Amino acid sequence: MEYSVLLDEYAPAPTDAEVAATVAAAVKDAAECGDEAVWRFCLESLDLTTLSYFDSERSVADFVRRAAQMTQSYPSLPEVATVCVYPSFVDIAGIGVEGTGIGVTSVAGSFPTSQTFLEVKMLEVAMAVENGADEIDVVMNGGELVEGEPDRLVSDLGLLREEAGEDTVFKVIIESGLLGTAEDVYRASLLAIFAGADFVKTSTGKAACGATPESAVVICRALKEYYRRTGKRVGIKIAGGVRTAEDAALYYAIVRNMLGDEWLTPSLFRIGASAPLASALISAITGVSEPYFK
Repeated sequence: MEYSVLLDEYAPAPTDAEVAATVAAAVKDAAECGDEAVWRFCLESLDLTTLSYFDSERSVADFVRRAAQMTQSYPSLPEVATVCVYPSFVDIAGIGVEGTGIGVTSVAGSFPTSQTFLEVKMLEVAMAVENGADEIDVVMNGGELVEGEPDRLVSDLGLLREEAGEDTVFKVIIESGLLGTAEDVYRASLLAIFAGADFVKTSTGKAACGATPESAVVICRALKEYYRRTGKRVGIKIAGGVRTAEDAALYYAIVRNMLGDEWLTPSLFRIGASAPLASALISAITGVSEPYFK
């Protein structure tokens, strides 16, 4: 399929003025909807992440154990959606969440750059799933995107989708902070969807610029346009620099305003973040100031 032709059939990306107006409205709404119900939803939509240079079997096991025991310490809290780890720690994470409702997400496919042999990326995805990953986050190849090779890009991502399998939630990271314009973010989002993404994810969290309200608005526009044309809903995952309960509430407001309450479910809305956001949400809900995650 000629995906450049298919892209041209879609409505254009929002203008900068449209994006700014949408963000301004969401900022106002976030100030009003930042309450316990919203924070609880953001916590249960959290892919609680540890992707550190210093990750080890012991540190990941401790991190996952802490996540699994959270509702024992605070029985009124919901569980997080998943814990997100490197592929080599999937089995450890799986053991740690056994007996809970928490899933295991793994980044894979040469995270965070996607710059290696396609066969290596395919094998890494397959191994992560074989070791027990419920969800896979892969990175779109930025070189194929900027060089204008949408057919190759979608084909490569599609092969990773096949390796993950239909029973595995498949998220594609577009690294929106490195894309220059709203049009770039919009087209990248649509290409991720064409390749079979269940979620379009903003960022790896490893680039200088992570998620922004503006990029979230553009991704939501792509999801809305795709739904209008096909009747199929694709989720959004916000990741990269989301650290406070107020940050989470703003992205909640953007998704609610643009896509409606139908998208306010962990099956269509996720936040990928590490310990600071989890602790901030727990503190906001419980009123306990001591951070739960150190």
